[in-house]
Amino acid sequence: MRKPINSTVKRIKPSGIRKFFDLANTMQGVISLGVGEPDFDTPWHICENAIHSMSTGKTHYTANRGLLELRQAICEFHKVRYHQSYDPKKETLVTVGGSEAIDLAMRALVEPGDEVIVLDPNYVAYAPTIELAGGIPVPIELKEEHEFKLMPDVLQQAITDKTKAMIINYPSNPTGGVMTKEDYEKIVPIIKESGIYVISDEIYAELSFDQEFASLAQFDEVKDQILVINGFSKAFAMTGWRLGYVLSNAEVSDAMTKIHQYVIMSAPTQAQYAAIEALQHGLEDVLTMKKDYMNRRNLLVNRLNRMGLKTNMPHGTFYVFPNIQKTGLTSDEFCEKLLDQEKVACVPGNAFGKHGEGFIRISYAYSIDHIKEACDRIERFLNNLTK
Repeated sequence: MRKPINSTVKRIKPSGIRKFFDLANTMQGVISLGVGEPDFDTPWHICENAIHSMSTGKTHYTANRGLLELRQAICEFHKVRYHQSYDPKKETLVTVGGSEAIDLAMRALVEPGDEVIVLDPNYVAYAPTIELAGGIPVPIELKEEHEFKLMPDVLQQAITDKTKAMIINYPSNPTGGVMTKEDYEKIVPIIKESGIYVISDEIYAELSFDQEFASLAQFDEVKDQILVINGFSKAFAMTGWRLGYVLSNAEVSDAMTKIHQYVIMSAPTQAQYAAIEALQHGLEDVLTMKKDYMNRRNLLVNRLNRMGLKTNMPHGTFYVFPNIQKTGLTSDEFCEKLLDQEKVACVPGNAFGKHGEGFIRISYAYSIDHIKEACDRIERFLNNLTK
């Protein structure tokens, strides 16, 4: 009998994030700080636009690339907010979440055996998506002392004749690190000279706290090599709507659209109408949520540092990435014991790559009261470790 399951699929491990989330769901009284989902509901005016679209019969397929009105709104938003210029008809594709956009990018670009650089620590889906496309993930280490920024010398050393692309995520899940325009200026010549593509996952762009968001797509000399991925889940609290998009040069966009046509057809129609409202009238909502996230961040970072867990101040996202090495526990051991003894669920840093070992990821997309109680429990856990 032939083997029923693709060997690559069999080799890929389940998500380390979901492992602890699912375990926490089986226990009573757990404070789960594991999953990166806003605790805010989607603003009602955004929901209303989706409801209105249904009530007026807009329940059919859209164009494969998405509603033109939405694509125009996306391009206008990026031009005004991020100083990025794209053609809504030829360079814009609406997808089922940013996750589909990442998958499409890999399948459109990667040939079997191509190398794709991933930053380590990195979002859990990147390496598996590369492997499913036949590529080889090449992790490069991000260091705590550099605030988890991508350093030019490390990038230069990682590029080989087999390197096809690199995927980056700033602001970063899981570290909360960011790259400034000055940081990008140092790596633009490397990207230009090498000719590699860069898939820039900018899903947390609106959750940049302490400086203006910067993107490689703002540099004209490499813009054609950059694929910008974004969406509505994080900034607009629209996780369940499953809507994202990718901006790229026309050739790459056509290739991704071809795949999208066959596997998806088009993104959900009602979600697209909701997204139009979000882009045109939802920025005040984003600012309100962002202010709340910053208050939570400041509280959490201060508490963690006071209890002896060294924690960089994250300049974006809604995650902190404290260093737990002083406890002598591995990331898995720390999270397992913390969940068992104090019923607080976090994610081991090694779920995000080899170099995430010695750290844990804590999400602060939860209420202040939950965060305060979780901090009390973590501090009690640490005190008991030293007894």
